[in-house]
Amino acid sequence: MRVLREMLLSEYGKASSTPSPINRLMTDFAVDFRDGWDINLGAGYVNENTIPREQILHACGEVLAHPEKYRAALNYGGAQGSPNLIASLQRFHVENRIGGMTARTFRSREILIGANGATSLLEGITQLLPAGIVLMAEPMYYIYCNDLGRKGFRVIAIPEDDEGLQTAVLKAKLKQLGREKEAIRFVYVVTVNNPTSTIMSNRRMRELVEIVTRLSHEVGRKIPLFFDNAYRDLVHDSSVEPIASPMLADTLGIVYEIGTLSKILAPGLRIGYLIGPRGDFLNGMVQRTTDIGFSAPLINQEIASYLLDNGIEAQIAKVNRAYRQKATQVKAWIAALLGEDIAACRGGSAGFYFYLTLSHVETGVGSDFFKFLTRTTGRAEIDGTASAPQPKVIYIPGEHCVHPEGEMVEVGKRQLRISYGFEELPQLHTALKLMKAAIDFSSR
Repeated sequence: MRVLREMLLSEYGKASSTPSPINRLMTDFAVDFRDGWDINLGAGYVNENTIPREQILHACGEVLAHPEKYRAALNYGGAQGSPNLIASLQRFHVENRIGGMTARTFRSREILIGANGATSLLEGITQLLPAGIVLMAEPMYYIYCNDLGRKGFRVIAIPEDDEGLQTAVLKAKLKQLGREKEAIRFVYVVTVNNPTSTIMSNRRMRELVEIVTRLSHEVGRKIPLFFDNAYRDLVHDSSVEPIASPMLADTLGIVYEIGTLSKILAPGLRIGYLIGPRGDFLNGMVQRTTDIGFSAPLINQEIASYLLDNGIEAQIAKVNRAYRQKATQVKAWIAALLGEDIAACRGGSAGFYFYLTLSHVETGVGSDFFKFLTRTTGRAEIDGTASAPQPKVIYIPGEHCVHPEGEMVEVGKRQLRISYGFEELPQLHTALKLMKAAIDFSSR
């Protein structure tokens, strides 16, 4: 009998058959994660207490009770998204002057609802644009960076400072690229960066728009500039300057903003949206949504529309109060418990991450620090036993957040992202005390 070969895979299929480092890390840990005992500072889950369950239940009832407004809410929806939700998002931005947007901002722009949250929109970009160079800030959003690599894109990471992506470094890199600039496909930045929670300043944002505008003229075509606003509504430090929409500085029609309701309502609703200029790209994104499932679940879109129209401002205020309280306390604990072992600490003003750089201890998967916290040292007095288990702590090692060919490889070995979103304060305090113990163990 003829020996059968394995099925043929595309280049993307071949790349995807090997799990990414983060995929392996999260899967390995999740297999034996013990709820109520182990502590999750890794996955960027929102805090369960910020999800408005009663309001969502009420909104669902209102949607189903009023088919004259929320038409066929349990059926398929249109690919661009629910007209109700699109109108609600525009009203929300205009009435609350989100980023300084006005009705005029939307005269030449459209809103598209993603098929499955903001991530589906990011994935759609990789399908519509040809492979080439992508510029982004470093430390970088590791999940999207890994996806770009599997799709054949070449990521060039530009280190950030306290104001976000360093535009001076970007200019130098563009000059260095020379004729390779022709291969630049798009620029991607996260307004409140993931993993660092660094808030991009309005000054830096305007400068970035100017640079990409000049670059577009230089190469003779529009280079899109995508701003990921996943955490923009979670700026909970009142001393921070309100974030302005980069669209206000866009004279060429190259700026797109990606938003989500996951952080202020519920990730399970899977509502992400794209705001951008009308044209072939946006039309293509609508078609992409059709190709992968017609639309996001219409009932979820209508629920989100109702919530946006009925008390979303109070919900956002509640969410930010909760994260502000946690950020303040966790930052104090970091200083008290880890202060002398920390070289740098970012975050605490927006979102729910702190990004730490340790002074001398490495944090990667093979490090003693990691083995101590995951209880894989091979020593019973550290790892515990079946009858006397020790709690594990999951975090994101910095080695996964820096580009392997970038400028931050060495410092990334001593970095880590911790989330104060999901766990409550007692668990967060315990985790930081365990991190101190892990540093001491590593040092010995």
